[in-house]
Amino acid sequence: MNCIEIWSDIVRGVCLNFTLWLPFLSRPCAKKQQMPNSSSMAQFLLLAFADRRELQLLHFWLFLAISLAALLANGLILSAVACDHHLHTPMGFFLLNLSLTDLGCICTTVPKAMHNSLHNTTTISYMGCAAQVFLLVFFLGTEFSLLTIMCYDRYVAICKPLHYGTLLGSRACAHMAAAAWAAGFLSGLLHTASTFSLPLCQGNALGQFFCEIPHILKLSCSHSGYLREIGLIVVSACLIFGCFVFIVFSYVQIFRAVLRIPSQQGRHKAFSTCLPHLTVVSLFSSTLFFAYLKPPSISSPSLDLALSVLYSVVPPALNPLIYSLRNQEVKDALRKLISGCFSEAMNSPSSACYGPH
Repeated sequence: MNCIEIWSDIVRGVCLNFTLWLPFLSRPCAKKQQMPNSSSMAQFLLLAFADRRELQLLHFWLFLAISLAALLANGLILSAVACDHHLHTPMGFFLLNLSLTDLGCICTTVPKAMHNSLHNTTTISYMGCAAQVFLLVFFLGTEFSLLTIMCYDRYVAICKPLHYGTLLGSRACAHMAAAAWAAGFLSGLLHTASTFSLPLCQGNALGQFFCEIPHILKLSCSHSGYLREIGLIVVSACLIFGCFVFIVFSYVQIFRAVLRIPSQQGRHKAFSTCLPHLTVVSLFSSTLFFAYLKPPSISSPSLDLALSVLYSVVPPALNPLIYSLRNQEVKDALRKLISGCFSEAMNSPSSACYGPH
């Protein structure tokens, strides 16, 4: 008996034992020759923005402009928070983390869409798709957790100002930020592992310009695995809804406290510190909720494509603009940083810009 025959007998024995003791595993083995599964599928087909070459190039330049604007704006926010000691506050610390998640969201979906539009292709590798799903869930989950924490920061600052230093000390802020990143990482890991363990038998065409869990589930042929991932999505949705209820309740308390401030100037100052965060939360939540909770009767590929761009691309590009326009401290720090860069460049063009000290 040669080596090939020995290994064939071993494989047959292992399959026989699995068939006898774990009957539900025999179905994928029996259908291995009939349908591709998650391990044999080499790539997915993404949804193209347009069929005409001119429109594809237009989408490339549009995405390039958006991504460069997002990178520049978030980079300025990061530099301003790091360089200006007036922003070395809990809100500044959480804003720095929020800018990092915005950069992560942009860098997860946009580069591949730009590559496909430029090279007139729609393919993405299996591992690339899995990485995209993990990173997108990771960054979006972390961002929503950070927005919830930032709402708590505004609540304590306005409703419990005497306890602000105690409840939001440096150690407490670090722990809350670490918890937000850990929650996003765990959510991304669980959803990615659950989704890509499913056998896929409905082709490899995704109706989206990036890899998204609902579109991958449409390709699944495992009822139990499908229900497992749906269960994870329901749990995640309940947690997100709980955070959303907390944000709404906190802002109700904030508005009640602000309206009790006697002076109009004091009320305006309190509202101005909350307005950027409230705008960002409204933009993020409305686009995300409408993308996944819209009635099936109005669903269409073009609408799904537009909504996916709105919640995955637009908020990361607009968040720095919202905070820089509505927050006076951020606006002053950015002004100092930019003026410091220009003065440094004028005095010694060969040196780098370090910003104000």
